[in-house]
Amino acid sequence: MVTITGGDKLQAALRDMAQKVANPATLSVGFLSGATYPDGTSVPMVAAIQEYGRPPVQPPRPFFRRMIARYSGEWPEAIGGLLKANGYDAEKALELTGAAVAGQLRQSITDLVDPPLAPSTIRRKGFDKPLIDRGILLASVDYEVKT
Repeated sequence: MVTITGGDKLQAALRDMAQKVANPATLSVGFLSGATYPDGTSVPMVAAIQEYGRPPVQPPRPFFRRMIARYSGEWPEAIGGLLKANGYDAEKALELTGAAVAGQLRQSITDLVDPPLAPSTIRRKGFDKPLIDRGILLASVDYEVKT
């Protein structure tokens, strides 16, 4: 028969780990409430119009859905790795995740090229890049962790 003694350090480590991950936290990534253009227009509203379109005038430009489809499968493993690397500190892991996902969203905005802009829009802007005008939408991508 095998006898196991001790285990106090293991029990303390498991209690510490459980305490760190027991505090619930949520991560929000995107265009946070309160973000506005200089004229007061809501950035989240503009982002939604760009994402889903405004038929028949403006076609959808699904930058957000494309980003989710491309990267969301990687997020669980990444969060697990970040939890482990940061001593199971959920808030720290979600802060790092938020920064990474916000970067993926910014990249999706800059990568989007279709559907193309109308010729009249290209003339007005002086270039043919959808979703990029003054850079406010791109600069407004943000994240927050709430505990």
